[in-house]
Amino acid sequence: MNSAIIVAAGSGSRMASDRPKQFLLLAGIPLIFHTLRPFERCDSIDETILVLPPESAAEFLDSAAKFGVKKVTRVVTGGATRAESVKRGLSAIRAASAGIVAIHDGVRPFVSPDEISETIEAAEQCGAAILVAPATDTIKQVFDDQVVKTLDRRELRRALTPQCFKYELLKRAFAQADVTDPTLTDDSALVEQTGAHVAIVEGSARNIKITTPEDLAVAESLFKSGLWSGLWP
Repeated sequence: MNSAIIVAAGSGSRMASDRPKQFLLLAGIPLIFHTLRPFERCDSIDETILVLPPESAAEFLDSAAKFGVKKVTRVVTGGATRAESVKRGLSAIRAASAGIVAIHDGVRPFVSPDEISETIEAAEQCGAAILVAPATDTIKQVFDDQVVKTLDRRELRRALTPQCFKYELLKRAFAQADVTDPTLTDDSALVEQTGAHVAIVEGSARNIKITTPEDLAVAESLFKSGLWSGLWP
């Protein structure tokens, strides 16, 4: 059984809103439901574990049926850090039937079902795989307010989500990690520390993470311009 962990436990302080960013409206619908929709429509996902702040669980459950959410089997309370929230979601998966675990940011609504399936397939073959996009800007390595080196962007990728792993590999990585460390924001990095190889799947740069009011404005523009038709009937 393949499981998705949707991590939406953050407070969204950079959004300057009195509501968690995952419940802000995007095209008239709470953002979290846009994020869940591709996983609902992806045949490679059997169940979804949703990680939320404790005060948001009731709001989600009240609206889930309205927006056709059927694959969410558990709503888990998040931790003090992202890594702790992922670990709590991982603990909600039944080990006996666990297959691939796909971890996805709750505020990335523009991933497609095909991208999810392709990343899961790569993880099934390699043990671990992440969705990435090219680095389009010139990247500088800096130290002490000075440029040390200009990196070859042809060798660089931006890490997106979902990031997909075989269950036992992910459990081992989190068993070795200090999940209270707030700098642990990338699940692939934890798996890399075990010595495992992580494959990449090239995804769309459209798969943005909505963390600021400017990001939300870009997302609204995608809907209004027709560049993203969305997955809603």
